[in-house]
Amino acid sequence: MIVGITKETCPGEHRVALVPEAAAGLTGLGLTVLVERGAGTVAGFPDSDYLERGAEVVEARADLFARADVILQVRTLGANPDAGRVDLDYMRAGQILIGAAEPLGDLAPLVDLADRGVTLYAMELMPRITRAQSMDILSSMATVAGYKAVLLAAEHLPRMFPLLMTAAGTVTPARVLVIGAGVAGLQAIATARRLGATVQAYDVRAAVREQIESLGAQFVELDIDAGDSEDSGGYAKAQDESFYDRQRTELGKVVAENDVVISTAAIPGKPSPLLITEEAVRAMSMGSIIVDLAAERGGNCALSKAGETVVEGGVQILAPLNLPATVPYHASQMYSHNIATFLKHLYDADEGIQCDMEDEITSSTLVARGGEIVHPRLLENVAKED
Repeated sequence: MIVGITKETCPGEHRVALVPEAAAGLTGLGLTVLVERGAGTVAGFPDSDYLERGAEVVEARADLFARADVILQVRTLGANPDAGRVDLDYMRAGQILIGAAEPLGDLAPLVDLADRGVTLYAMELMPRITRAQSMDILSSMATVAGYKAVLLAAEHLPRMFPLLMTAAGTVTPARVLVIGAGVAGLQAIATARRLGATVQAYDVRAAVREQIESLGAQFVELDIDAGDSEDSGGYAKAQDESFYDRQRTELGKVVAENDVVISTAAIPGKPSPLLITEEAVRAMSMGSIIVDLAAERGGNCALSKAGETVVEGGVQILAPLNLPATVPYHASQMYSHNIATFLKHLYDADEGIQCDMEDEITSSTLVARGGEIVHPRLLENVAKED
């Protein structure tokens, strides 16, 4: 079986789907690995490293698609709807495509892939079960995003993070509030603490209090009743608007007390909850920073503009997109481990790729097969659009 690794074409995407070490792991299983020339260069993985580990470097993208049975990408067409459309002409029926596909967003690119007869697995749909943890790209990339968000805040904040006692006087530590204690939030807490900040953290799920406090942060309790706030997958549940009104009011008081706010609250497949109002931003001190990691789906801050920096009353609201791509070396290593582990899960040495629909990992991630969209949740969306 031949596995192909393409150079990413989405603007600003510097990661590569498979690093040389992981390529060696696949060739060790008897697979042939093709790598498009320059695919890993920007991430810090030159073609020579792939060659040393048994992969073949291919000059032409069309040639790689023509030869490969399986294509591994960071961003498939669903997550790269403009530049990725060129690849449609290279794909053929029965070819297997694995990568991020933003399956809960626009369905049109996924339908186009299905129409080509491509078998598509979307890595974002990985179930949150113990045996799938090593394949979970959302968690691994959230780790990178949480880390980088704090570095962005530290770069833009006109003060230092740590407590310093010097001959020139004492520098008080920066105060940081992290909203949302998922993987990104917990990494942001840990990074801010390592930089010496005083950290508070809030999450609607009271169950994460122990995790927050174990990292040295103070758990913020708001005088609101969240009720049943966590779904079966461990994500925060969507609440009604009256709850969010109370939450915004109480949270605004805490926001105003901090120099930096890192917001990470997101609900898969739905708009991000609005948690930071314009009034809360205006109550912050001049020079304060908000980094909104939920901006791609509307943002947690009322003033966030995806991909831009907004200044309101001396407060900077940063809404970065695709932060993992700004740390491409380690982000690629982590993503590569996830996708290689998933491929090995599907692969049988005698039978090739096995599509066992009785297996939860396979059935949860399979989006298209045999010319059709087959994922139950996405089929519901197709029915709604029709």
